[in-house]
Amino acid sequence: MKLNVNGSTHEVDADPATPLLYVLRNDLELNAAKFGCGLGQCGACTVMVDGKAIFSCLTPILLLEGREIKTVEGLGTIDSPGPMQQAFIEEQAAQCGYCIPGMMMRAQALLQSKPDASDAEIQTTLETNLCRCGTHMRILKAVKRARELMKTAAMAPASGERKV
Repeated sequence: MKLNVNGSTHEVDADPATPLLYVLRNDLELNAAKFGCGLGQCGACTVMVDGKAIFSCLTPILLLEGREIKTVEGLGTIDSPGPMQQAFIEEQAAQCGYCIPGMMMRAQALLQSKPDASDAEIQTTLETNLCRCGTHMRILKAVKRARELMKTAAMAPASGERKV
C-alpha cells in the first residue's frame, strides 16, 4: 500500500487494518505521534489527513491510500521550524512533551482551515487533547502566537521574490 506522508510517497507492507500510528512509528520511523490510550480519548496520536486532525491510533491505513497525511515532522525541521513549532518553542509550552505533537497537529489543522480562529475556538479545539503536566496555559499561548506567526508567514513573499 502507498501512503503519502509529509509530501513523500511510502510503500508500506502492512495489514490494511493496521492503525496509522503503528505504521508511522514502526515502519516510517516518524515518532512524534505517540500512543497514549489507543481509544481516541487523549489525542497524543493526532496527525492530519487532508488537512483535518484525526486520531492515528484509530484510523486503519486502508482508509488512507491517496490521501495526504501530515505529522509534526512535516511542519518544519530543527534548523527551520514551522510557525507552529516556533511558537511552541518561544512559549516553552512543553514540559514532558508527550502530548505536544498531537496538540500542535490539532491546532495546525484548526488554523489552516480558520486562520482567524478566536481564543474560544482554540480552547474548544484543544479540549480533545489531554496534557497531564498541566502546561495548558502555555499551550494556549503558543497556539495564539502560532496564529499570528502563520498570518505573517502567509503574507511574506515567496523565496526569490522581492518586496517592493
